[in-house]
Amino acid sequence: MTESPDALRIDRWLYFCRFYRSRSLATAAVSGGHVRINGERATPGARVKRGDRIELIRDRLPYIMDVTAIPARRGPAGEARQCYEEDPGTVLERESLTQALRQDRMLMPKTKGRPDKHTRRQLIKRKGE
Repeated sequence: MTESPDALRIDRWLYFCRFYRSRSLATAAVSGGHVRINGERATPGARVKRGDRIELIRDRLPYIMDVTAIPARRGPAGEARQCYEEDPGTVLERESLTQALRQDRMLMPKTKGRPDKHTRRQLIKRKGE
């Protein structure tokens, strides 16, 4: 087994830690300004090392974590979770946001398949609120 390096590119780290399904998606997120390392906007080639603080916005949900290890490969999810320690405040914030989204979807009108004219107007009206 190979030893893990001291530092790793941020796009590879996000891919190895299973935040994105592909490295190109991770690179696009970093280039788009959704990732900060130690409070500064990151570039795809920025190096991450132990002790760095990563702030990430993925699917409009916040993640703030401290890097605890540099993975050598993209392994199983359990192995990936050992590479970072998440801030408990953002975990609670993310859970409340997802709960609010679920609640909002529960209030939307339900249809069997394609919405009819009346339901479509209700959806449009609700979207404008």
